[in-house]
Amino acid sequence: MNLPVVKIGLIAVSRDCFPLELSERRRKAVMDACTRRGLDIAQIGVTVENENDAVKAVAEAEASGCNALVVFLGNFGPETPETLIAKFFDGPCMFVAAAEGDGDLIDGRGDAYCGMLNCSYNLNMRHLKAWIPEYPVGSADEIAGMIKDFVPVARGVIGAKNLKIITFGPRPQDFFACNAPLKGLYEIGVEIEENSELDLLASYREHSGDPRIKGVCDDMAREMGEGKYYADLNERLAQYELTLLDWAEQHKGSRDFVAFANKCWPAFPGQFGFEPCYVNSRLTSRGIPVACETDIYGALSEYIGACVTEDAVTLLDINNTVPPQMYESEIRGKFEYKPNDLFMGFHCGNTPSCKMRDGRAIKYQLIQHRVLEPEGSEPDISRGTLEGDIAPSDITFYRLQCDSEGQLRAYVAEGEVLPVGTRSFGGIGIFAIHGMARFYRHVLVGKHYPHHGAVAFRHCGGSLFDVFRYFGIPDIAYNHPESLPYEMENPFR
Repeated sequence: MNLPVVKIGLIAVSRDCFPLELSERRRKAVMDACTRRGLDIAQIGVTVENENDAVKAVAEAEASGCNALVVFLGNFGPETPETLIAKFFDGPCMFVAAAEGDGDLIDGRGDAYCGMLNCSYNLNMRHLKAWIPEYPVGSADEIAGMIKDFVPVARGVIGAKNLKIITFGPRPQDFFACNAPLKGLYEIGVEIEENSELDLLASYREHSGDPRIKGVCDDMAREMGEGKYYADLNERLAQYELTLLDWAEQHKGSRDFVAFANKCWPAFPGQFGFEPCYVNSRLTSRGIPVACETDIYGALSEYIGACVTEDAVTLLDINNTVPPQMYESEIRGKFEYKPNDLFMGFHCGNTPSCKMRDGRAIKYQLIQHRVLEPEGSEPDISRGTLEGDIAPSDITFYRLQCDSEGQLRAYVAEGEVLPVGTRSFGGIGIFAIHGMARFYRHVLVGKHYPHHGAVAFRHCGGSLFDVFRYFGIPDIAYNHPESLPYEMENPFR
């Protein structure tokens, strides 16, 4: 649910002093290579040589339902018309060029290697955004591979540009980590609707007795399994889930996709009678991220990750170190990580159940139980978290953030969740990222990032990096190897 479906159109361009047939023959070879890879690509019939052709090609692509384009330089290419395609088309565009080797080097030489330079120059002069692969020149099969890599990038761009983030806040008191300027959202095309926690409570009460509640309760019971949920709590959780889903549908307005950033403490459990974490996890597993603690940029980060991977994501605190005794008994000699490569990623219970180990169950939020309920009492309003260890997996830890000066910046780091029991509470896992100590100091601390990070459950750093680069983010940090110092790293230390 709630994710864009990418339909790519392939447009060939040709400089008028080069053979048109060369570009079209090479376009057909790319189409054939895409078919062999299982890529469903629309071939645009107009080959662009001039500005009028560019208008016609974009119109044909839009009529075919394309929401992303590949502009293919089958020969040198016409600098102005080919770049105007990116101006006329309302969607991500990729520019690639044909390598030689499919004909003679007299009548069959295309010089697209040269043409790509002028294409890039012209795009920059017009301030047009485009995705250009790391090495954008190749054979038909290599171009098809580049197009395959473009698909998740395009999905992330399309999703963000058609997203509305709905908030119920404000952020919790003295919780500045989740407070950031909204300016950055508008710069990449995201819309936002801000509401109060009271609006949410009123809507929740209006859903009392909703005939759909029983069906949601049954689904929750099937998901968790007997003995792993509170039967008396499910009805309240189901009522809340329907409240959010209906709000999303009724308030997305002109946007196609939604994400939430909701306040969840301290008043929430006392007024609603439960913690919302499990419901948040269920919506997130369907492509509708619900970020904790009104973390707007956390919700945006989660949504982009869901678009890139077409999979469930989560939002976690970069929370605590791994105790030395646990490292010695469970990790040393079994995994190639140093102690300071490790940390525990935690949140109260918002990670989707499909990303957790056996033994996960709906429980209560220990910290809120201490604060909100009488000492020695059984948990009641603090119930509703989904707790357990996060399943072992490759991961990408990342975040897109607007800093206090209103500038967008991002970080991306790949790693894994180790198959080691945490012996702790909440939704939690032991995360391993090579060079984490220096990354923590010189990126997370040094560049003033908040404690929340988004998690995608696979290695997708390349795609996320390219999405952020497409949006023009000037500072995209990553975990440097030991041989590469960070910008402000003390060389004497």
